[in-house]
Amino acid sequence: MKAVVLAGGYATRMWPITKHRPKMFLPIGESTVIDRIFRSLENDDRIDEVYVSTNERFAPDFETHLADSEFEKPRLSIEDTSEEADKFGVVGALAQLVEREAVDDDLLVIAGDNLISFEISEFLDYFERTETPTLAAYDVGSREKASSYGLVELEGDRVVDFQEKPDDPKSTLVSIACYAFPQDSVSLLRTYLEDGNNPDEPGWFVQWLQNREPTHAFTFEDAWFDIGTPESYLDAVAWHLDGESMVAETATIENVSVGENVHVMDGATLEDSELDHAVIFPDATVRDGDIRRSIIDEGTHLENLDLAGALIGAHTTITNHVGE
Repeated sequence: MKAVVLAGGYATRMWPITKHRPKMFLPIGESTVIDRIFRSLENDDRIDEVYVSTNERFAPDFETHLADSEFEKPRLSIEDTSEEADKFGVVGALAQLVEREAVDDDLLVIAGDNLISFEISEFLDYFERTETPTLAAYDVGSREKASSYGLVELEGDRVVDFQEKPDDPKSTLVSIACYAFPQDSVSLLRTYLEDGNNPDEPGWFVQWLQNREPTHAFTFEDAWFDIGTPESYLDAVAWHLDGESMVAETATIENVSVGENVHVMDGATLEDSELDHAVIFPDATVRDGDIRRSIIDEGTHLENLDLAGALIGAHTTITNHVGE
């Protein structure tokens, strides 16, 4: 079985934090979003090759990341795009990868920005039992949230209706961009596109398949985060830290109140400040600050600031000269 990790997005909603780094490299504790996926795939003997589908712009970053990693299976498969406007759509890029890599096998497809609480091996066990196109489904608990994803309707565990991003969702059970396709279904990607169907989200292909052959859903509980916004990233960090905070030994901390779900990385300097639900990247400096639900990138220097819901890009200096 082959696996594709989708990592071709530009994450414009998280700029400037992700303007010069793939969002999949954002840290979750001691690991990263995508490394958690790589580790699961590395440990499952059913997966013999892992293709990392990314764009030309971030290809060098992934080459370096994979060369420095412990993983043996992942290798790059590069899309011919370097800007958001050039993207083929996920289905279009997936079809190109299947042809480019001559994939002729069952295929697992998972988004590289998915933080999931289940083991991928459990999902593949279920797929092997059904021998049908299979998706992972999660109850987001909000119809407003559900309207941003593919809505799944089930009879038992069989998918009887699938609607990609409905305007008026009838439930809150959604597909999470984790799919397994039998070899015969993989071969239909080109047919789907040649018929003029939507090349963007994989859900459109699943909806098309579901009308032609039995399709099943692996439902799970606990947690899932789609790391696409600053809020979702901070929520994922909070889920991992579970109310605790994580401060690197090489960080300098003086007269600082560290609240819940704070991650402070190597070389950061914090003085006379308060932090809560925040991520402070390496070598950042915060003095006389109140930082809440914010992400402060590496090498940044902040003084005398009260920030809530802020994204501060790398190597930025902002000083509020109080009283001047």
